[in-house]
Amino acid sequence: MSITLDLAALRAAQRRIADRAIRTGLQHSKTLSQRTGSPVFLKMETRQQTGSFKLRGATSAIRNLESEQRGRGLVTISTGNHGRAVAFAGRAESLRVVVCLSSLVPANKVAAIRELGAEVSIVGNCQDDAQVEAERLARDEGLILISPFDDPAVIAGQGTIGLEILDDLPGVSEVLVPLSGGGLAGGIALAIKSRRPHARIIGISMSTGAAMHASLEAGQPVIVPEGNSLADSLGGGIGLDNRFTFDLCRRLLDDVILLSEAEIASGIRHAFQNEGEVVEGAGAVGIAAILAGKVTPAGPTAIIISGRNIDAGLHRQILDMPAVA
Repeated sequence: MSITLDLAALRAAQRRIADRAIRTGLQHSKTLSQRTGSPVFLKMETRQQTGSFKLRGATSAIRNLESEQRGRGLVTISTGNHGRAVAFAGRAESLRVVVCLSSLVPANKVAAIRELGAEVSIVGNCQDDAQVEAERLARDEGLILISPFDDPAVIAGQGTIGLEILDDLPGVSEVLVPLSGGGLAGGIALAIKSRRPHARIIGISMSTGAAMHASLEAGQPVIVPEGNSLADSLGGGIGLDNRFTFDLCRRLLDDVILLSEAEIASGIRHAFQNEGEVVEGAGAVGIAAILAGKVTPAGPTAIIISGRNIDAGLHRQILDMPAVA
């Protein structure tokens, strides 16, 4: 079913996913509020059943398909969390799901996808390689490709986070959003700017391999080499034929901030030690940007805590690391 990306589409997505994706709360951060002098709240998408916000977009996209399309089965590309979400939502509706991953996806995320009954195909050393395989399966086997970000139904699903922020924090001044392919940032920006046009939407990513940042700098989608990062969920390209998210981010994001690996680690540690939350690298970047002094909120601020699916051993190692000076 065709979707026009507007506020009505986000409201429709909110209805589509209401019985599957929970409405997450805003958790006041006393420490970050004291640090910045502005009220800071954490949007806890870690509470979703699959441990990340991706369940919203995956459910929205799958439920937007016609019955004939669902019957053909689904294929997707993922850095981990989207694949888990599609596997979860697909199993709930008894659909075949194939998830294409690169060798960079952490083992704990691969295992979680398999446990949900999805078929896993690990191809190449970057998300672009996995994309090629997913497109082949869609072409040769007739599977329906569910994009991790560049799909109006996916974007609308992620945008429901913005609608909830507007309801819970109507005077929001800034929103800090993990930035990868742009589905989350674009959807949230679309929602927030509809009622708060002067609110600042800030995308945050890692210093190495931030494809959307490089594309925005270049003025068009570009290919960026991938590498290992604590924010593994933010890896991968945006597609040279990107249809939706590049334009949304170009028009609606007010700034993009890049973080070092040490800064991301500090965000993970702070989340655990000061907020009592286990958060993966991508989910910690908003906190990390404030700790690093790269973002200074000037009013009520919401930070999207996008996921919790970090390897337990890696999390322990990060907690033992010395703090950034």
